[in-house]
Parts: sequence; C-alpha cells; structure tokens
Amino acid sequence: MSEDNTSSATERRPDWAAFIIAVFLFAIAGVMAWDALHLKTIAQYDRIGPATVPQVVAFGLFCLGIWTAFEAWRGDFPERDRQEVAPVIWIVAGLAGQMLLLRVAGFSIATGILFALTARGFGKRKLWISLPLGIVLSFVVWAIFSQLLQLTLPAGPLEHLFF
Repeated sequence: MSEDNTSSATERRPDWAAFIIAVFLFAIAGVMAWDALHLKTIAQYDRIGPATVPQVVAFGLFCLGIWTAFEAWRGDFPERDRQEVAPVIWIVAGLAGQMLLLRVAGFSIATGILFALTARGFGKRKLWISLPLGIVLSFVVWAIFSQLLQLTLPAGPLEHLFF
C-alpha cells in the first residue's frame, strides 16, 4: 500500500495578498472612525446623529478586516488565477491618455482613445475600428451633456468644428 502524502500537499500557507487587503480594511475603518468622532453633533440629547452611520460602517469594516486576516492566516481563500499584466497596462494607458489629453484634445478625442485602448485591453485587436467608434460615441455623449443638458465638458477641436 502507498502512503498518503496528500495531507502535506493540500496544506495551504498564509495568503499574504489577503493580509494586505485586511490592512487596507483596517486603515479605512480607522479613518472613518476618526472622522466620525470629529463630526459635530447637532443636538446633545440624541443618541443617533450624523456620526452614527459612519461609526457603524467603520465597525463593519473593522470586523471584515479581522475576518479577512483570520481567513488569510488559515489559507482558506481560493487560489487566484495568474494575473495577466498586458490588459491592465492597456487600460491604465487609456486612463492616463484621457487625463493628459482631456484639456488639449477635448472630451471626444480623449475619451475615444480611452475607449479604444480599453477595448484593446479586453481583447479587441482592431484599433482602426474601435478608435473612430469610440470618438463618435464620445462625441454623441458630449453633445447630449453639453448641448441638451447644458453641462460643461472640455471641448476640443472636434467639438468646436460642429458647435
């Protein structure tokens, strides 16, 4: 008969990524609790005031942080798939491009570039289709918000060409 060596193979180590998430949960809970303690109360006789809900949410985040740290220590989280970096880089490049080009090129062109690069990140390889489509869709959104709703969005050469 063979020995059972599966118990050592199935034993999981602590999940360090989950510990980092637990630390962020604790940090957010601490900031919310600190901010809730510094809110001015409207009336001193009420037990429920403007700080009540932030305190409850901070307590909930603190409890989630404890739970996440406990589960991370036990290694109970399922194993994650390997992260593909290339799609994330395409999407972040699209966001950076939009932020850099928004004032210079206007809403339609900057958001069209964001649309095209995000589509590329999700697997659409034909940028020559997604870029003009993104610009047209962004121009329609700009026209609706700017002309119909009278909201201000950055206008560039394309927007000035039509309006």
